[in-house]
Amino acid sequence: MAVNIIPLHDWILVKRVEEKEATKSGIIIPDSAKEKPGQADVIAVGPGRREKGELVPIDLKVGDRILLGKYGGQDIDYDGEEYTLIEEKSVWAKLGGGAKAAKR
Repeated sequence: MAVNIIPLHDWILVKRVEEKEATKSGIIIPDSAKEKPGQADVIAVGPGRREKGELVPIDLKVGDRILLGKYGGQDIDYDGEEYTLIEEKSVWAKLGGGAKAAKR
C-alpha cells in the first residue's frame, strides 16, 4: 500500500484494524455503536525525535501491528481511506508474530 504521507519527527501513520461487525451470538453492531479499534498497522514512520542534538529513531517499522488508545491521535482522510497520525509515545505495545490481543 503506497501512501504519499511522510510523518515528521516522532509521528507515525497508522491504519486502524476494523473490528468484527457482529458479536459471537450473531448480534450485528451498527456503525454508530462501534468503538475505534485498539489495534493498528503501521503505514509510515517519521525519522525520530531529537534529544540533546542526537536523532533517536522510532522503534517501529512499516508493517508492524501495534496497540494504541482508542481515542488518541489525529484522524485524517486521504484518498478515500481513513488513517490516524499518532506520536510514538502514544503506542502502548507492539504485537509480535505470535501475540494476539485479548478478546472481550
